[in-house]
Amino acid sequence: MNPVLARLFVILQYLLPRYWLTGIFYRVARLRRPAIKDYLITRFVSHFDVDVDEVRKEVPAGYTSLNDFFIRELVEDARPVDPAPDAVVAPVDGTVSQAGLLTANMLVQAKGMHYSVEDLLATDLDTARRFVDGSFATIYLAPYNYHRVHSAIDGELEAIHYVPGDLFSVNEATVSRVSGLFRRNERVALHFATQHGPVVQILVGALNVGSISTPWTGEIRPRKSGVVEVLQPNSTPRTVGKGDLLGWFNMGSTVIILFPAGMCQWQASLQPGQTLRMGQAIGTLS
Repeated sequence: MNPVLARLFVILQYLLPRYWLTGIFYRVARLRRPAIKDYLITRFVSHFDVDVDEVRKEVPAGYTSLNDFFIRELVEDARPVDPAPDAVVAPVDGTVSQAGLLTANMLVQAKGMHYSVEDLLATDLDTARRFVDGSFATIYLAPYNYHRVHSAIDGELEAIHYVPGDLFSVNEATVSRVSGLFRRNERVALHFATQHGPVVQILVGALNVGSISTPWTGEIRPRKSGVVEVLQPNSTPRTVGKGDLLGWFNMGSTVIILFPAGMCQWQASLQPGQTLRMGQAIGTLS
């Protein structure tokens, strides 16, 4: 994006009613009148150049709404999961925003911008301290990407935390200009116990992401303020395998993965700008 346009886009986000706009988008994306939803889906596919060859249903007739298309499933074997026992796989289709090691408790947001794991998780200090000097990866999902989020490794779900917050866009223009973006936006943190140590996968909300859903909680609507909520998972099995479904965004957003020190070695190719497909190996468990 042109630097001047990018700056204007960020300024507009400060001025516009982000929650109101997201609420409008939420309702429009769920319109079910065939003529309207078919038009919206067709225009969306054309505008964002979405690959429809791998989707499970006919486009647009097989989808009940634009949102139904956002959270589309893919045909079987469209995303093979790396079978190596020590492989960490990409949890989503997307583009690497940042990846690497934490400096003590600090993650990189963009060049010259950092934020703490305590602020990101918004939980007790003992939990945050487990990730000091650990590793992280931040992956951005564009509107055209497959919007479902999967597990990067095998694990047991221990807790789900919903952190209310803002709804800034998470595209590159905004991430590079809004300090502390990922600690400011709303998010859902999924905490896992694994044979190698604790892992957290964080689903970050954004402008026009009308909600975040998981199999254990159902739909979670944005809430601008309030305390961090510990969500009680339903009876869905908490044991997940590598590549199993963890949730979905109702529009593009960002996923952050956290590992403790020494647990994960990222591949050298995992650099900002790399495009990923869910299931491909991006690291190795130590």
